[in-house]
Order: sequence, then structure tokens, then C-alpha cells
Amino acid sequence: MDVYEAVDSRRAVRAFSDEPVPREVLERVLAAATRAPSSGNLQPWHVYVVSGEPLAELKRRATARALAGDPGDEREYPMYPAELASPYLDRFAAAAAQRYKALGIERDDPDRPKKIAALNSEAFGAPVVLFCYLDRTMGPGQWGDAGMFLQTVMLLLRAEGLHSCPQVMWTMYRKTVDRTVGAGDGLVLFCGVSVGFEKDGVPRLRTGRADMTETVSFIGE
Repeated sequence: MDVYEAVDSRRAVRAFSDEPVPREVLERVLAAATRAPSSGNLQPWHVYVVSGEPLAELKRRATARALAGDPGDEREYPMYPAELASPYLDRFAAAAAQRYKALGIERDDPDRPKKIAALNSEAFGAPVVLFCYLDRTMGPGQWGDAGMFLQTVMLLLRAEGLHSCPQVMWTMYRKTVDRTVGAGDGLVLFCGVSVGFEKDGVPRLRTGRADMTETVSFIGE
């Protein structure tokens, strides 16, 4: 797949089929992704690949928490800034409205938060979830490295005909995830990435993006 095609076709898919993802494909993608940029070559990410019965049990536990209205574990880092102003708040609100309407959850639904949490905790049906951790001693630069690593993984997944959905939501249930993967106290959960083949016959949402002129400035000729 052409790199531009991979970038253009990558999107957060929220409906996966139950078709299994071959282990050798995941190994090929994750091995190639080690070439992602890493300041000082620290390669600070620690990835746990969960599937099969361990993932099914994790989903059951997390979904039970979501449906019970569990607010989640204490945050170890903020998902978003406490005060979002325009244009960031505008982009966030527009995308959220599109995203959950496509999933059949209206904004005025009183059970909206619970339904959203339950969909997320099911990993949208994905048969594989990658959990990315960082050592607690790492700083903002290494978190940036982890983001570049995960973007590389997601583009390579597209080259293999697979889709993904990065989910910071898993940090809400980090203790449940830790119980499954066995991550030690020295690691902090960055996010999960659901992986699989897209389910047929469901709405395909493609959120808009700000025009390049809003985010890029050219200086010089």
C-alpha cells in the first residue's frame, strides 16, 4: 500500500468483525514499527498484545464496570486539558457528536455515558488489543516517541489490510488491564489500540480535519 494511501485510509474504526488476526501479521507489524523515531534511541514503549480468552475476560470485567456506572480508576494523566478553548473545543464537540451518532447514541440519551463506556470496553468487537505502557521515569519527550511508534503501527496495520482504534479510555480501567497483562507499578498505561478487520454493513465514519492553513505556517521561500 502506498504511504499516502495508508495515511488517508487510516481512521478510528469502531466496529470490528470477529475474524482472527494472524499472529505472524502482528509480529511483522510490531517488528517493523521498531524503526519508528525515538529520541536518544530510548524506545520507551512496552507493548502487551492481548487476544483470545484473556481479552474476552478483560472485556467482561471492564464492561461490567462500565454498565455499573463505575467512574473508573484515578487518572494518572489528564486525557484532555481542564479548559479547552476554541478552536480545540469546537473540533472536539463536532467530532464527538458525529462519532456517537454514527453508533446510534444520541446526545440527549440519559444513558449516553454508560453506553459509550460499554462500547469502548468491548473494544468495539476487536479480536486483539495492544496495550502501550511507558516507564514512569519517562518525560513528555518519550510520550511523544510512544505516539510516533503507535502511529507507525497503525499505518503498517493498514498496509496489512487491517484497521485500528486508539483508545485512551482504557486508562479509566487501568487496574483491570494491569490484572490481565501483569504490568508492574513502574509502568503507566498510555492507551490501548484495538486491532482487527472492519465489520461489514456498518456506517463508516470519517471525521473532518482542520484545513492545513489553520495549523501550518510556511516561513521562507
